Amino acid sequence: MEEFSSSTGFGRAGEERIASLLLSEGWSLLERNYRAGRGEIDLIVERGDLIVFVEVKHWKALGCPALEKALNADKIRRIIETSKIYLSTYRKYKNRRIRYDVIFLFRDGIPMRYEGAFDETV
Repeated sequence: MEEFSSSTGFGRAGEERIASLLLSEGWSLLERNYRAGRGEIDLIVERGDLIVFVEVKHWKALGCPALEKALNADKIRRIIETSKIYLSTYRKYKNRRIRYDVIFLFRDGIPMRYEGAFDETV
């Protein structure tokens, strides 16, 4: 795997790989790095009547506690707030089902997907 000079470059490369993976699975990419309010959503994809807000984590070292460290309650709230702004801005998606996924990308390139990793009850 390539080495990157910054953690931002490393993270963006991970997002790019996951976007390609999702496209190969038949998802349509609606947005990449969507920013609104206090938050950012790495990828927003759709397939059928489902919109998925995807948080990508591409770290050089991953372990079991990584999900907790990467996604504390404040980060989850920001993602949810940002998704609500997106849905209110793009009203054509208002009747779609939504889901929040987290995808870790291991250093060896193997993704670990958590579909429905969290919901609006946080």
